[in-house]
Amino acid sequence: MHHHFILCSVSSPHLGVKIGEKQTGGSRDKAALDRLFLSRMWRILKVLIPGWFTLETGYVILIAIMLIARTYCDVWMISNGTAIESAIIGRDVKLFRYYLFKFIYAMPAVSISSLFIQFGLNMLKLRFRQRLTDHFYDKYLRGNTYYKMTNLDNRISNADQLLTQDTEKYCNSVVDLYSNLSKPLLDIVIYIRELTGAIGIQGPASMMGYLAFSGLILTRLRRPIGKMTVTEQRYEGEFRYVNSRLITNSEEIAFYQGGEREKKTIRGTFAKLIGHLNDFVMFRFNMGFVDNIVAKYIATVVGYLVVSRPFLNLSDPRHLHSSHTELLEDYYKSGRMLVKMAQAIGRIVLAGREMTRLAGFTARVTDLMSVLEDLNRGHYERTMVNTSSIAGNRVDSDSEEDRQPLVPGSGQVILQDHLIRFEHVPLVTPNGDLLIKDMTFEVPSGMNVLVCGPNGCGKSSLFRVLGELWPLFGGKMTKPEKGKLFYIPQRPYMTIGTFRDQVIYPDSKYDMNSKGFSDESLEDYLDKVQLSYLLEREGGWDSIQDWMDVLSGGEKQRIAMARVFYHKPQFAILDECTSAVSVDVEGFMYNYCKEQGITLFTVSHRKSLWKHHEYFLHMDGRGKYDFKKITDETIEFGS
Repeated sequence: MHHHFILCSVSSPHLGVKIGEKQTGGSRDKAALDRLFLSRMWRILKVLIPGWFTLETGYVILIAIMLIARTYCDVWMISNGTAIESAIIGRDVKLFRYYLFKFIYAMPAVSISSLFIQFGLNMLKLRFRQRLTDHFYDKYLRGNTYYKMTNLDNRISNADQLLTQDTEKYCNSVVDLYSNLSKPLLDIVIYIRELTGAIGIQGPASMMGYLAFSGLILTRLRRPIGKMTVTEQRYEGEFRYVNSRLITNSEEIAFYQGGEREKKTIRGTFAKLIGHLNDFVMFRFNMGFVDNIVAKYIATVVGYLVVSRPFLNLSDPRHLHSSHTELLEDYYKSGRMLVKMAQAIGRIVLAGREMTRLAGFTARVTDLMSVLEDLNRGHYERTMVNTSSIAGNRVDSDSEEDRQPLVPGSGQVILQDHLIRFEHVPLVTPNGDLLIKDMTFEVPSGMNVLVCGPNGCGKSSLFRVLGELWPLFGGKMTKPEKGKLFYIPQRPYMTIGTFRDQVIYPDSKYDMNSKGFSDESLEDYLDKVQLSYLLEREGGWDSIQDWMDVLSGGEKQRIAMARVFYHKPQFAILDECTSAVSVDVEGFMYNYCKEQGITLFTVSHRKSLWKHHEYFLHMDGRGKYDFKKITDETIEFGS
């Protein structure tokens, strides 16, 4: 796969850019109601509603039908309620009973339409969240995207918040907006039809003119809400991030007695969030005052002015010969409809506020969508070390050719079984820091290699390049496919699940059975690493515990070795992973790997391991390396 980077040069080789803050205030924070918002919405809606014949479309249609039914129920209730009041004022018992019983019979239908609206909205929120979450995790957990987003790309710092909270808030917001806009719009259309017959077109037309006028004013005043929502979510993400760092590194912080220092950091981040939320509350308070005046009260005043015209204008032909009861009935009917219409107009104007907030969530969700799509295509963006300084860092960079800038992804990966070969591969970190100018060595199956050198010399970097976690900046790398190369760190990862899952990770029980393994064969592997006592201690293969805490350091390292025996990879990288294991157990492990044809790359400072390896790769940390055969003299020198 070819990897593409956008290189943003900085003069210092040490990156001083805070991840996720890079483009603050730029185009990525833009969250207004404009064409960009509509294109973002359309992009997400294609994920939420993937086709016409889906459950989502069904719920959208159900809600629309129920909203229409609900509005017609409201119109009927106004008409029937006015008839009941008219019968009371006219002292007509027979009519009163007739309309009252009609009202009682209609109640279940009115109630059911309201319940169906609520049911449809809740189900739509669930379906939307399921679609969007599935879409994101499909891309996030494809290949090594989750690793690349954290370690190679620096556009998004708090993916966990975006994938969980922001996704849920976006789905709730978009469904609420659908009901908050469609119901008042339907109300307006139906009430205009009813009112045009009662008081003429002029009344509803005046109300619609007011809607357009007030909408324009409020949309302009509400503009900052979208950007403030984006900032709020970013600060929430940062606050979560500093808390998760405290949990992850709690032991080290406790040894340093760093509680007070961490409190300052957490309080500082929280103060930033609270300060912003405080500004947001004040802005919404001021906007709420304007919203109430414009959307509710002035709309009601306009409603009264419109409905009163035929009654207060004595020369109006409509009520020249009407009785008091008729005047009352007509006023109540058209007046209530107009008040309902005024309320619907008010709700549309207020829905603009939710739409501006939705624009903020939409900006964040489409950011995540874009970054995931880029990473799936092998395209990263991060701040790079200045390319001229990379050329300057190269060892013996005299010729013009040597000064060519390094391009991430320009190297070639060749897949071949039972062979690892580096041909003129520069060892470079993802941000462009050069560790070794040109590496060339070859490791066929059956030839164990001991990797040594000071901290920071590039041992872990070599394995990240080998595991295709980092891009290749040049040369050719021949290796088996990813599944045939296994990596065991100093602190091996224990997954959530049963004791069996720890040994067969990342396989499932079904994968294990289909490969022809049984619990007995796993027991044999446990025996080889002297862990068979764990089966009894932990309660068998199906026991579930917090394995990272339950197992000691040495037990975790030996389970990781049992994992290697189970998977039988062609090559295994052991990164200081037997440091907590006794020398005799370690010796047995190495001999067993040799028998099984598993070739080992070992990073270790233990002198006892030299005899288990044929070659050593030494990096000096200053850009030079040695790849030599281990002889008796070397072992003596190493000792």
